[in-house]
Formats: sequence, structure tokens, C-alpha cells
Amino acid sequence: MAIVTPLEKLTIPLGGQVIELQQLDYEAGGMSLLRTRIREKSRFTVFEIDPGSARLWGEALLRWAETQEPK
Repeated sequence: MAIVTPLEKLTIPLGGQVIELQQLDYEAGGMSLLRTRIREKSRFTVFEIDPGSARLWGEALLRWAETQEPK
């Protein structure tokens, strides 16, 4: 059994996708995982990643965002 803690909920203006970030903590212990749920109309994509992978992904997103000029 896992304890799910909501962290963020974002609605993307261009496509209307809803992105939810949740922390998963298992009662048996171990590392926490980050669950990402993306809803596109009636379709869901859900994946869970470890802290190291979350850091790499977040840094990649920030690098890309910093190269974009405001429009």
C-alpha cells in the first residue's frame, strides 16, 4: 500500500492537458517516488520515477526553457 501526497496540478493552456505530480511513499519503506499523471481528454499516461531521474528531467526542462525567448 502506498501513501499518495499531491504536490502540483497544472493545466497546459495550449492542449488542455492536465499534469499532476504526486509523491508516493510505501508503507514498507524505501525511497519516495514521483508519480506523474498526464490526462489528455479521456487518455491517461502515468509513470513513476526515482529522485535522481526526476532531477535530470527537471534540469533538462529548465535548460530548454532558459533558451526560449519570451513571446
